[in-house]
Amino acid sequence: MEEIGLFPLGIVLLPTEVAPLHIFEERYKELIGECLELDREFGVVYADEAGVRETGTRARVAQVLERFEDGRMNILVVGGERFRVERLTRGRSFLTAEVEPLEDEWDEPDAEAAARVTEAFRALAALMGSDAEPPDAASPQFSFEVAARVEIAPEAKHELLELRSERARLERLRELLGAARELHLAARRLGAHAKRNGTRL
Repeated sequence: MEEIGLFPLGIVLLPTEVAPLHIFEERYKELIGECLELDREFGVVYADEAGVRETGTRARVAQVLERFEDGRMNILVVGGERFRVERLTRGRSFLTAEVEPLEDEWDEPDAEAAARVTEAFRALAALMGSDAEPPDAASPQFSFEVAARVEIAPEAKHELLELRSERARLERLRELLGAARELHLAARRLGAHAKRNGTRL
């Protein structure tokens, strides 16, 4: 079991995902500064009004984008392996915990599920006018790589993070991509209706 510093945030960081962070609180300046100096990872855990979750993602600083005179930083972090908090610890200005890796249970690769997610990703990208290409479906972290490229509500994203089956993640991700597409279609229809309001067809 390993002790790491935790950074509770209102976002969910997935494995392979790259995210920008603005570091301004003194305790997190200390945490990130230490991680940079000692080449260490820290843990990103989702936090909202319900509290801090027990499942998180290791994060490594990939790039320091900007440093300010007062110690604030803009950084890019990349998500690594998942973990589960086993025990909160004390003694630092920031939250710390002993953590254990959260690994997938073994299941058969599902090429059909991956193909359905690829199709759903392309359909959503086309609707939004994006030429973004889906990641390689043969990747062992395909579900996380796809989810990292689309906008998903934090609660749903955390649900994906906690699932311990790639097949289950793919099935849930296909549902989320389909729901996102329907939402965009509904917004388009609403916008078109608003433009016609007060006019004769």
